[in-house]
Amino acid sequence: MTTTGPAHAAPRPPAALAEPVAPVRRGWIALLFSANLGLWMAFFTPIQILLPQQISAISPVGKENLLALVTGLGALAAVIANPLAGALSDRSTPRLGRRFFGRRHLWTVAAALLGAGSLALLAGQRTIAGVALAWVAAQLCLNAMLATLTAAVPDRVPVTQRGRVSGWIGIPQALGLVVGAVLVTTLVTGVQAGYLAVAAALLVLVLPFALLTPDDALPRTHRPPLRARALVASMWISPRAYPDFAWAWLTRFLVQTGNALGTLYLLYFLTDRVRHRDPEGGLLVLILLYTVGMMATAVLGGRASDRSGRRRIFVIISGVIMAVAALLLAIWPLWPVALVAALLLGAGYGVYLAVDAALITQVLPRAGDRAKDLGVINIANSAPQVLGPAISAPIVVYLGGYPTLYAVTAALTLLGSALVLNIRTVP
Repeated sequence: MTTTGPAHAAPRPPAALAEPVAPVRRGWIALLFSANLGLWMAFFTPIQILLPQQISAISPVGKENLLALVTGLGALAAVIANPLAGALSDRSTPRLGRRFFGRRHLWTVAAALLGAGSLALLAGQRTIAGVALAWVAAQLCLNAMLATLTAAVPDRVPVTQRGRVSGWIGIPQALGLVVGAVLVTTLVTGVQAGYLAVAAALLVLVLPFALLTPDDALPRTHRPPLRARALVASMWISPRAYPDFAWAWLTRFLVQTGNALGTLYLLYFLTDRVRHRDPEGGLLVLILLYTVGMMATAVLGGRASDRSGRRRIFVIISGVIMAVAALLLAIWPLWPVALVAALLLGAGYGVYLAVDAALITQVLPRAGDRAKDLGVINIANSAPQVLGPAISAPIVVYLGGYPTLYAVTAALTLLGSALVLNIRTVP
């Protein structure tokens, strides 16, 4: 006879490792939204506006290849920093500030402070080598922060709420660039002032989340041993043991590679192909339209996915929409077409970000490695920033120019979204 009861029940995991069941409140979502807004402003405003201007001023000849080199080095640093910082935060039981911080927030605060300092350092660079080194430092810090902020969703948000919450915190990926673009083109002038303004905004927007929201501590009895060899080995997640995680990684990698190919040279595309009379102003308009499309669909798409319980069909639909936008740019490099493409791309990417982010949290291998595993997923975001410049520069210069570039963007996006059908444990 089998005896059941409390004496034989499995021990309950600590709060830091338990699957969340209580819905998060609007105030928590708003603070996480703000933190992500500051983070993505610091990521994208330099990449899309400040770095191209700074590099063009230092070396007008060969600016495309130099921009590719700098952003590629930064992305390579991101590939290393994101999962490593995630793994360390998974194991953190901090003595410093333990009354206020659990596993994640101390890392967030430190990364924000160091990231702001790196952007300030970047502002004063007058050589390509200096720009590259400072941008690598910024990427290391920003990606450490990305690891901890991304882990907030599986740490605290129940599955039935993750699509909607992911929609809200996905919006800053586009809105951050809009706010950053307005900040560095309208409210302040000059590259140096732009970097300093973005650094200040990073601190103002990120720190309230780390200082005002709960952060569960990990008991020392549940902390895995911190050994260098084991830490490095943990970065490999077997596709055979966790096939759905592997497919989720691959789909994210392909879609983000397409996105990297399509967005890196937008300023130069408007200048050299569309021949817009005000390329920087035109880029701002496209960013605004992209953001409108994204904001219109991100939360709605995430909420619809939550209600239906289905994720994959929304990922496929979003991929088709983004591919259509890229093909429009490939076939008709005209300003009115670019306006339509920007709106479509934003609408598709909004749904994709919300739903794919929710899907990924449902295929994570272990609760104790959430931030590290999401850091591995984030390699699929960062690695395309390394490969994107390496692929897009030869295409633009030697292999057919911008029509070929955007056709390849469309093909990769379609393939990536279609492969989501191989994920079996999420409908």
